[in-house]
Amino acid sequence: MERIEAEIGEWRAFIERSPAVDNGDVDELEAHLRDQMSDLTSVGLAPDEAFLIAVKRMGSLSELSREFAQEHSGRLWRQLVDSESATERQGGSATIEMLGFALGAAIALQLARLAAGFPTEEPTWLLRNLSLFVLPFLAGYFIRRRGLSARQILITGLPFAVAAIVINVYPFTEGGSTELLVAAHLPVVMWFAVAFPYMGGTAGSPERRMDFVRFTGEWVIYYVLIALGGGVLTALTGLILEPTGVIDSEQIAEWVLPSGAAGAVIVAAWLVESKQRVVENMAPVLTLIFTPLFGLMLMIAAVLYLVTGLGGAFDRELLGIFDALLVVVLGLVLYGISARDTTKPPDWMDRIQLLTVLSALLLDLVVLGAMLARIGDLGFTPNRTAAIGLNLVLLVNLVGAAWLSALFVAGRGSFHRVERWQTAYLPVFAIWAAAVVVVLPPLFSFA
Repeated sequence: MERIEAEIGEWRAFIERSPAVDNGDVDELEAHLRDQMSDLTSVGLAPDEAFLIAVKRMGSLSELSREFAQEHSGRLWRQLVDSESATERQGGSATIEMLGFALGAAIALQLARLAAGFPTEEPTWLLRNLSLFVLPFLAGYFIRRRGLSARQILITGLPFAVAAIVINVYPFTEGGSTELLVAAHLPVVMWFAVAFPYMGGTAGSPERRMDFVRFTGEWVIYYVLIALGGGVLTALTGLILEPTGVIDSEQIAEWVLPSGAAGAVIVAAWLVESKQRVVENMAPVLTLIFTPLFGLMLMIAAVLYLVTGLGGAFDRELLGIFDALLVVVLGLVLYGISARDTTKPPDWMDRIQLLTVLSALLLDLVVLGAMLARIGDLGFTPNRTAAIGLNLVLLVNLVGAAWLSALFVAGRGSFHRVERWQTAYLPVFAIWAAAVVVVLPPLFSFA
């Protein structure tokens, strides 16, 4: 607490520098700051986090506080990370906890595979339950890190329990379309369930939602890096040991890679938590490189398909490629928003991002038109229903993002509105994914 009081003192001293502010004004602002911190700590945030978010919120009340947040937020975040790192060095407890949860996820997955009779048998129930063997350990890791209450732990576990019951009670046709759709969408639902413990047991804060968006982007970066390194290590191990005749390289891949993939889910989360400064430097660079490239590619694709039409090439595989592309672009846009300083005026990157969103919107309209025509000819199927629903959800998001971004670039709106639109829209994606898991299978008789 002494360090937090010192930070509040530094903030107060910064505010008092202005000759236009008297002690009464400063006292009132400090009272607002402490009220904000009290509200944030009451929902599970650490005092350090509460102070940082409260200072950011105070920017709407005081231009001086906004300046303080701009000048000091990076240093304060580094203090928070360095403080946590120092605590971890004292006993290594956080690292041990991470290893414990990672090992638990790896063991749970392997036990499930053994129960399924792998590799001689590969039942489809294993595929649709895959996320339930791993993501509960990630949720448990955040429960431990955030120190959630018993009530918050019960709320965290509820969606996992409901999902486990639903997907294992439904009488799926083995290998049917609805079962594969559930296997693809359940991880999305469970990832949103992990958001609750990550955000300290609160889901209503726009700032914490954006923190989770930022965490997701950074987690993907670390997971991909771990996967690439792990794949190379496994391949080299197989090549080195195979000549001995004791170990088969295919068996190494069959058993080691799944364990590594499961454990890496928790390891990547730990890296995001403890190595934040590294990815903070990477995020603007990645956004700078890939946003223009994806924007150009989307624009070319939209124009080509408008000119040539989709025709007979429009099938399930192509539909999956389009949807994956649009989701990746949306993720890139969200990650770019999370990495941007909301107080800065629009620049050329904001204009490029607007063009990227408009290109994605145009391509989404082209895809929707072709899908509706195909449904008119061939009727609804589980895959087409899920795809058209996703594209409609994306369409609404892109329209809102394009409109608000255009206002911001034109100087008629704030970036804060763009950010709030995306954080407020996140539950829509979770609801749609949950609908595919729960509602769509019985709607099509579990075919």
